[in-house]
Amino acid sequence: MKKEDIDRIIAEAVENDRKGRASKWHRGKAKQGGIATARKVLNWTFMIGFLIAIIIYFVFPEQKVLFFSFGFGAIVLKLVEFYLRFMF
Repeated sequence: MKKEDIDRIIAEAVENDRKGRASKWHRGKAKQGGIATARKVLNWTFMIGFLIAIIIYFVFPEQKVLFFSFGFGAIVLKLVEFYLRFMF
């Protein structure tokens, strides 16, 4: 084989790999609008809940039950978002 043939084969393989990766990561994104919106809402709610838990921890150090309630509630929301990300 000549050097030009090898370069052409490598270039074709790289281009095919690039096309395969693009279709792998971008397939089905348009039809998942509802799930993507739900994930965004759950993620923002998690961040707000976790921020509230941190504020409660420092402002009201004696309120451990309230701190754990917000903290674990935020973690449950994050787990639901995590489930939606990988199952749909």
